[in-house]
Amino acid sequence: MTPAAAAQPRNEGMYGTVLGDDGLVRPPWAAVDPLLREYYDSEWGLPIRDEQGLYERICLEGFQAGLSWATILRKRPAFRQAFHDFQPDAVAAFTEADVERLLQDPGIVRNRLKVRATIANAQATITLREREGLVAFVWQFQPTTTPQPVTHAEIPTQSPELVALSKALRTQGFSFVGPTTMFALMEAIGMVDTHLLGSHRRGSSGVWQG
Repeated sequence: MTPAAAAQPRNEGMYGTVLGDDGLVRPPWAAVDPLLREYYDSEWGLPIRDEQGLYERICLEGFQAGLSWATILRKRPAFRQAFHDFQPDAVAAFTEADVERLLQDPGIVRNRLKVRATIANAQATITLREREGLVAFVWQFQPTTTPQPVTHAEIPTQSPELVALSKALRTQGFSFVGPTTMFALMEAIGMVDTHLLGSHRRGSSGVWQG
């Protein structure tokens, strides 16, 4: 599930976008909730090329499975506190006692499989340092073209690259990295630009133009 799964207002314009009271044009999912609007304006779609940041985003996208991104954003401060700012070395050392402790933390999503996946993903991230590292490993699956959507309905949700990324991460020991989750990741970190053509953020990543 991507942020676009948020409730959409009915004043969707001819380009699938909404003109905000600040004069900026955004997709419907980023036009109502102030938290989602701030996230869209300042973070979503910008490249993440540091290990810690990318590891965090992979894990948070995994925690989102079955939930809304707004829920994850509201809990993000608690997630960062619980997982030591998503420092892979710290999380990789978590024990079964840490798992039980985290499952009692009301600030995060208390799902045993997702908590265990976060620890496993930290360990897999460390292992990848012996090769090209997590960032290079993920970004090698960047497609050669990006969508040009006018409306949300025109955004594809499948591609050979995201399927390959999902499979490759699983091979390396990562969990909760299915194709749907990986497409949300690719959108969020700028590997693809799915900003609607009418949006004020289109092309802002610097990875793609137009």
